[in-house]
Amino acid sequence: MTTHPRIEHHPDLAEMRTRFERVTSTPRAQAVEALALITGLYLAASPWIAGFSGLGPLAINNLIAGIAFCVCMSGLGSAYERTHAMAWTAVALGAWTIVAPWVIAGEMDTTRSVVSNVITGAIALCLGLAMVALGGERNREVTP
Repeated sequence: MTTHPRIEHHPDLAEMRTRFERVTSTPRAQAVEALALITGLYLAASPWIAGFSGLGPLAINNLIAGIAFCVCMSGLGSAYERTHAMAWTAVALGAWTIVAPWVIAGEMDTTRSVVSNVITGAIALCLGLAMVALGGERNREVTP
């Protein structure tokens, strides 16, 4: 009977965790995470900030999507090696935010709701893609 080492002790996994830890501890990664949290909070509160809370389904959608975006992006900085796939969920939430006024509100949409969702969705999409790109980055060490 042979015993195989557990996956947690595989050298490639340890190297990948170390690399992700280095990448997410950079100021750029921390800035992306902070901007993403602010974007998610704005998305959740946007119906009341931009003044389109009368559109019930769209307001509820923005509240749920904003909270989900915050949850997806908040765990990435502390445990990116285990949660990097959630960055793709953040990208999908950003894309959904862009099209939501037309899908959910239909003819009841207002200019404020469309502008708010398109701008916020584009920012969320870009921040999600930035976090995905950070995971694929190799740590470039400068040699003297």
